[in-house]
Formats: sequence, structure tokens, C-alpha cells
Amino acid sequence: MKVVSRAIFAMSLALAGLGSAYAGITINGTRVVYPADQREVSLSMVNDGKETRLIQAWVDDGNASERPESSKAPFMITPPMARVDPGKGQTLRIMYTGADLPQDRETVFWLNILEIPPKPKAGTDQADNYMQLAVRSRMKLFYRPKDLQGTADGAIDQLSWRIVQEGKGYSAECTNNTPYNVSFSDIIFKGSKPEQSVSKGGMCPAKGKITAPVTGSADASNKMIVTVINDFGGFNEHEVSYSR
Repeated sequence: MKVVSRAIFAMSLALAGLGSAYAGITINGTRVVYPADQREVSLSMVNDGKETRLIQAWVDDGNASERPESSKAPFMITPPMARVDPGKGQTLRIMYTGADLPQDRETVFWLNILEIPPKPKAGTDQADNYMQLAVRSRMKLFYRPKDLQGTADGAIDQLSWRIVQEGKGYSAECTNNTPYNVSFSDIIFKGSKPEQSVSKGGMCPAKGKITAPVTGSADASNKMIVTVINDFGGFNEHEVSYSR
């Protein structure tokens, strides 16, 4: 049984980025925010497929290859495994179990939801020769301490940006002195056509920095358009200034 479960887990790593083509479970959210003063938060999902699915959920601290039983992330999920019939839903309860985490900034974890399809019925042609594909969805979980200064939505306006030329292209160095992690889908120079933008995605970490590629062509305005992903998974465009 352990050999089978390891094979399924390994296959899930390979298929984690394939999207909904193989998935039957639709998750109602793209990220989870866990306020420190809450006893628990919940995440719902529904099986839009035609077959029953078995799901397994766990949290890791950033190591995508970490197995559920070895995770040391300070969160418990109930139910950790569940059967979801076609057209039915399931709600996961996520509870913080306590840990020595920074209280002056958000800490990022990752919520994993592994979706395992049923085996073919015995006696059918598919039962003799089949490959069981497990699809894993992985989304950020932000642990947000109490009484942080400012707001998550306002953090984008507090970031500092500097453009660095790399070969024939450009990268933007983002410095974040706020306690909030700022996630974005893409960064383009102001005035560039939308079709020039190639979505890369990234996150400027709380009280940290990151370098991300910028698409389009720079102009004299020294402005960029950063598409920020908010707490609810929505996309908001922000115009920001940069230095060189």
C-alpha cells in the first residue's frame, strides 16, 4: 500500500501544474488567509466531475516534495481525507496548532489538495490496463498576525521598485518594508500593449525583496503596471513608479 501511495504522490508532483484538464474538483478560492485571532478558517470545494473523487489535504512550509505525514507545518485539517461524490461538496476546516512564528509580518505556507480518481470497476477492460492519475492543487496560505500596521490592500503603495537591465530585457527589484506579502500576476511597463505581457507571477515577501521580470518597453514616465492578486483572488492593476 505504501508503494502505491508513493507512486500516486510522485505522479501528483508531475501533474500539479496541468490544471483542470484532469481534475474534477473545483476549489472555491485561490489562496487562504488565516487571521491569528480566528480559531479556524474554512475552504469549500465541489466535485463537478462525473465520478467520485477521494481528496487528501495537508499544509507544507514550502517544500513541494514533502509528504503529508512528514509535514511540520503548524496546521491541522479536518477531514484530512474525504470522499466527494459527483455534484456534491466538501468543506475543509483549517486550524492553527501553534508555533513560534514572527508576529511582525505574515508567514507563508502552502495548502495542498490531492485529488485521486476511482479505480476502474473489476471485470472491465480498463481494470486490467490503466494508469491512475492523481492531480494536486497547491495554493498559498498566509498566516496573518494581529495588529499589523497598515492593510494588505494598501501594501502595494508602500513598495519600492528599481529597474535592472539584464541582457536585452529588464527586471524589477521590489523591496517590501511592510508586514504583508504582495502577490502579483505580472508586471509591464506603462504604455506597453497588454498582449506584450507574459504572465509570470510572483510575490514580494513581507519585509523582504524579490527580482521579477518586466515585459514591454520602458519609456520616459518611469512607470509600471503591477497586477496585484488580493485576498480573494481578484486582480487589481496598480500604477507604480520605479528608479534606475
